[in-house]
Amino acid sequence: MDARFLKPYNPKETEGKIYQLWEESGFFNPDVCIAKGVTKPKADVFSIILPPPNATGVLHLGHALEDSMQDTMIRYNRMQGKRTLWLPGTDHAAIATDSKVTKILEKEGLKKKDIGREKFLERVDEFVANSRKTIVKQLKKVGASLDWSRETFTLDEKRNLAVRTAFKKMYDDGLIYRGNRMVNWDPKGQTVISDDEIVYEERKGKFYTFKYGPFEIGTARPETKFGDKYVVMHPDDKRYSKWKHGEKITVEWINGPIEATIIKDPASEMEFGTGVMTITPWHSHIDFQLAEKYKLEKEQIIDQYGKLLPIAKEFAGMKITDAREKIVEKLKAKGLVISIDENYVNRVATAERSGGIIEPQIMLQWFVDVNKKIPARNDKSLKELMLEPVQEGKIKIIPKHFEKVYFNWVLNLHDWCISRQIWYGHQIPVWYRSTSLTTGKESEIYCGMEAPKGDGWEQDPDTLDTWFSSGMWTFSTLGWPDMNAPDLKNFHPTSVINPGYEILFMWIARMILMSQYLINEIPFKTVYLHGILRDAKGQKFSKSLNNGVDPIEIIEEYGADALRMSMIVGIGPGADSKFDIQKVKAYSKFSNKIWNAARFVLDNTKDFAVPLDPVYDEEDKATDEELKNLLTEITKEMDEYKFYIVAEKLYHYFWHTFADITIERSKKKILENKNVDSAKALLFNQLTTLLKTLHPFMPFITEEIWQTLPIKNKNLLMVEKWPHFAKASRDKPL
Repeated sequence: MDARFLKPYNPKETEGKIYQLWEESGFFNPDVCIAKGVTKPKADVFSIILPPPNATGVLHLGHALEDSMQDTMIRYNRMQGKRTLWLPGTDHAAIATDSKVTKILEKEGLKKKDIGREKFLERVDEFVANSRKTIVKQLKKVGASLDWSRETFTLDEKRNLAVRTAFKKMYDDGLIYRGNRMVNWDPKGQTVISDDEIVYEERKGKFYTFKYGPFEIGTARPETKFGDKYVVMHPDDKRYSKWKHGEKITVEWINGPIEATIIKDPASEMEFGTGVMTITPWHSHIDFQLAEKYKLEKEQIIDQYGKLLPIAKEFAGMKITDAREKIVEKLKAKGLVISIDENYVNRVATAERSGGIIEPQIMLQWFVDVNKKIPARNDKSLKELMLEPVQEGKIKIIPKHFEKVYFNWVLNLHDWCISRQIWYGHQIPVWYRSTSLTTGKESEIYCGMEAPKGDGWEQDPDTLDTWFSSGMWTFSTLGWPDMNAPDLKNFHPTSVINPGYEILFMWIARMILMSQYLINEIPFKTVYLHGILRDAKGQKFSKSLNNGVDPIEIIEEYGADALRMSMIVGIGPGADSKFDIQKVKAYSKFSNKIWNAARFVLDNTKDFAVPLDPVYDEEDKATDEELKNLLTEITKEMDEYKFYIVAEKLYHYFWHTFADITIERSKKKILENKNVDSAKALLFNQLTTLLKTLHPFMPFITEEIWQTLPIKNKNLLMVEKWPHFAKASRDKPL
């Protein structure tokens, strides 16, 4: 017997050397698999582009869940003989990384503006390089069989070329424009953010009801009301039938009398409050849309630092939070305060990264037009290109109910603001030249792959939304904009993408948009959405709750296989799950069960030559058929992405059938010298078959045991063929 079996299984001693063995084989690379003859050149393709972890630090348990699932998919399809590519990469995560390095500098007593853009970016690059190294180490610890020779980064030179190419094409086609539109402004982070990067928090505050001429209006934000001169009511509201659309009235307000205009529109909800509202077009998305609809005036009340502007008169320059109660006191003195609800719970929009309270603003920014008809795409808009492949079944979303969620989001999508006011990221490839010293307005604008020739040109200081570059992830990583790149031809569209459901809109939708428009092809055939991994109490892991768990510490204690199984068994697509260390411990015991079972089988078949086509007795034949039936069943389920079911079935079969019944029954036959050849052949064949089927889920221990098996011409288990109907593979005595 191999000396390794003389002591209990120790993942600490095993996993590092096994991963090194895999790396040195080159089999993570599909080209090597073809060159070494383990994959046929024209075999079917299975490809995944790793959802790139943010280069802001270390991986967490959610990544371990995601990586375990994808590695299971990849290992299974590699064993099916497919040309299998799992391409790794990291995301520069512009806002998060910029914020993180800014905080590091602040601890050193430095500010971004003091060291300048160039020096700041040098510090960011240094931070990101170290973070990416850590992430790679962690992925290897989990056992991720990624093709490291193809590793990419959303901000590297090739991806930068792809981004500039995409921007120019969209600009030239009129899909990217610069305009004054409503955006989500983060006064704390000093940048625009997308709708998807907003976190809504329930906060207790006050709700004020004010007298506005003959009407009563309600608001939680009196500081925005200085410029309110439009009164909106539902056209069917009989309470206000005497008022006509466009009618003007004079009312006493915060800074004196103002002329107000009546607007009749269904946007005003009859059932909410008094059914009347005033609007602040500069600081509300809904109000902005109304102003656009009726060509109303828009006036800015709050600046980009969250301070009131001169329209607020004596309150100008004050932070809105400081001014709020003072404004209410002024309204009280005028007799315009009707009531104050002290127990009002409001949904406050905050920036995910900075925590700042979002202040909607009209700003001059860069946008992607999602409604413009595209002649080269049969006059379809980007929205239509996003809807089409899911509607037609070219892209399958698992679980299916998220398709409805996806359609609803796309149909309500407004133009995408892609500019960000931070230094880190892909700088917008647009240059301006001004000849007007008095107005400072650009008289010339140039969009190109490189800076224009001539003097006086200055590049737009803004950077692109990170999702713009990561939206091209599936094809920019495979060689685009070179449409003849071998990887692009071989591996695109990719087979599956496997992110959490929370980024269905932020990322998945944008990848479909970019791929459909830029290369006229879907980015992936299947979207498998996993749920959120939560702590034992059902709470999301977060720094504020201090409930984070380091996956590497768990691996050091219990092994990667145990962690992987705990992340897969019983966790269906789109389902949130609670992390339970007891589950990891249970699968650690399962690893020991596999180890001990393998030791017994090898010890009891050491002098036996397993025939290629064994003749089993009736009992063993039935057991053999049972496993064959299971194999047929689980192979179908693996193809259907039901890994959570297969893993549990294999666990139960190995422990409760193979270990508890088959081994015990065979032990008795061997001791009683009855049908010994049948018993030994069955033991060995079932062990080898189960090692193969367990390998995608528990790669380390199965590979370690596989290396001890005296099988002629065996390869690494990771490239052995997936068993359909198990046959013996040992043809000489041990």
